[in-house]
Amino acid sequence: MTASNRRYDIDWLRVIAIMLLLLYHSAIGFQSWGIMLTFITTERPWPELWTPMTVLNIWRIPLLFFVSGMGVYFSMQSRTWKQLLLERASRIMIPFVFGMFVIVPVSIYLWQRYNHFGASYAYDSGHLWFLGNIFAYVLLLLPILYYLKKNETRKGVSLIKKAFRTPLGLLPVIALLILEVILVNPQPFSLYAKTWHGFFLGLITFFCGFCFVLAGDTLWKMLTNWRWLLLAIAVTLCGFRLAQGDLSTPNYRVVIESCCWIFSIFAFAHLHLNRGGRVLTYLSEAVFPVYIVHMIVQALVSTWLFSTSLAVPLQFILCFTLTLAGCFGIYELVRRVNILRPLFGLKMKSNRIAQPELAQ
Repeated sequence: MTASNRRYDIDWLRVIAIMLLLLYHSAIGFQSWGIMLTFITTERPWPELWTPMTVLNIWRIPLLFFVSGMGVYFSMQSRTWKQLLLERASRIMIPFVFGMFVIVPVSIYLWQRYNHFGASYAYDSGHLWFLGNIFAYVLLLLPILYYLKKNETRKGVSLIKKAFRTPLGLLPVIALLILEVILVNPQPFSLYAKTWHGFFLGLITFFCGFCFVLAGDTLWKMLTNWRWLLLAIAVTLCGFRLAQGDLSTPNYRVVIESCCWIFSIFAFAHLHLNRGGRVLTYLSEAVFPVYIVHMIVQALVSTWLFSTSLAVPLQFILCFTLTLAGCFGIYELVRRVNILRPLFGLKMKSNRIAQPELAQ
């Protein structure tokens, strides 16, 4: 993908989504139930912190699936289907397998030690479940995606582009996601990790993300024109959900709210974040290694932090910032050691300087 047609807004959204993931996981350490998810938790919980997290929780993971589908479209511009599979296997499956047998067991061991459980080796996909899902989607959807990409000028794709000229074109996306929650009935909606709900929701949003960039400027102009109404609907539905409670809000309504958040975020990002620079170049490469190692770093930070008498809000701020700093410190090491780079989703260094991949 050339610099002239690069979608920097999508790069930024990927970076922001991973930063929100770290913020969200930091907040789990301050919830009493976090121990059940193998998070190191404080003895002084902060339950009120969970209210703002529930605002994020229904759209942050679907947004990442959307962006991942978009990334596959851009990767197809310079790769055959065989090259794409090989590239995705090396950039996703190698870190996934390494993480399952090395990274996640270390974080589980730290959790066991902190809680005085019997320490043992336990391999698991843990927080890296997302990577396994993404690779499965590439395998399942590859024939359809390549057909659409190779026939962009034909009638079928033209119909997709025409459909997205108005907000009515978004209704099939919302309808598919509503059908998913009707059939699967997740409780709660935000239970994505290692569930059939997370798998099917991800499959739909991944494919729709591909179709969004396939549709071209037509869709993005429509989203920017309707951005304020989409945001108003999202805020209104969010207010009702917070007043009613997550478990009491019908899933179909959560789907509508989630989609309106995502569509409005796409619109505002396209208007205000579609610019590159050194900071974005650095962050685009860093976020994947940061995502992979953050649970270990957070466990180490939490072990020390929760033993102090610092005020709980200050502990939360430090948990997030120190975890972030530690992750970037590890990234600085990994990026300099060529043999480690593939284990953390980075390409091996060559003589030429490569641009970071869009929305992996």
